[in-house]
Amino acid sequence: MRNKKWSLLFVGAVLVLGSVDSRAEQKQVTAEKAMNQSNAVTEGLKTLQVGEVKITWIQDNAGEKLMPRGLFADASDELIDSLALQQGVPSSIGVFWMETQGTGILFDTGMGGASGHMLTGLRALGVQPEEVKYLYITHFHGDHIGGMLENGRAVFPNAQVYVSRVEYEAWMKLPAEQNVQVVETMKAYQDRLHLFEFGDQLPGGVKAMDASGHTPGHTVFQAGRVLVIADLIHGAALQLEHPEICASFDMDKKAAVAVRRHFLQYAKENGLTLAGMHLPAPGFKAW
Repeated sequence: MRNKKWSLLFVGAVLVLGSVDSRAEQKQVTAEKAMNQSNAVTEGLKTLQVGEVKITWIQDNAGEKLMPRGLFADASDELIDSLALQQGVPSSIGVFWMETQGTGILFDTGMGGASGHMLTGLRALGVQPEEVKYLYITHFHGDHIGGMLENGRAVFPNAQVYVSRVEYEAWMKLPAEQNVQVVETMKAYQDRLHLFEFGDQLPGGVKAMDASGHTPGHTVFQAGRVLVIADLIHGAALQLEHPEICASFDMDKKAAVAVRRHFLQYAKENGLTLAGMHLPAPGFKAW
């Protein structure tokens, strides 16, 4: 009987220890998973302090991104070969969170949907969607406004939305099959929509500047020594040295080349840091 008692106790101890080990393993797996998720978020974030302006790049796409060589038809094969870009041009899809003059501002919203990581990045910074007070839109392409809606509802319920009047009016005149996303998105924010003119200074001391060409009212924004260049650049390895080369996304190539040259020279002369929605990770270029 005594031996049987000890046997039962031994079996019970083994079961308890097994349970403890199992819980420990589960905790370890959970911790490792959380760490991996944290690392993934950290890899998709980059914060710079430039004078009085604090700005964070948030990667909206997952992993690495290459712009296909075919998007840069203006580039010769010889140039592409010399830069070893045959497989594509390094790029990204990003948004920016800026803190300046005591104001938090979100620039663009990425693709949205299941493939977009903007909200994960914002939350990693401690910013909830309802806390976004100002949203500045560079232009109306889907990879810049896609994150504004979820199931037809505004993702940022308290945000004041600022967009170029030129951009807004141009897109509203397009046929329905071309502007349905823009119309639906702007309708969801219509009571908080502000149309600015180029040269206006917006909340936070941010200046809206005319970069029309990529789209009719494409806008770059300057705060201090930071220039949010939107889609001036799609393939940095190619276009920073060859601004005369356009991506097929540019709606008015002649104008796009002119403003690309202008703002790259302007940034160099003034020692500005470029923050680009399609610059490769980590989204910045300092002159």
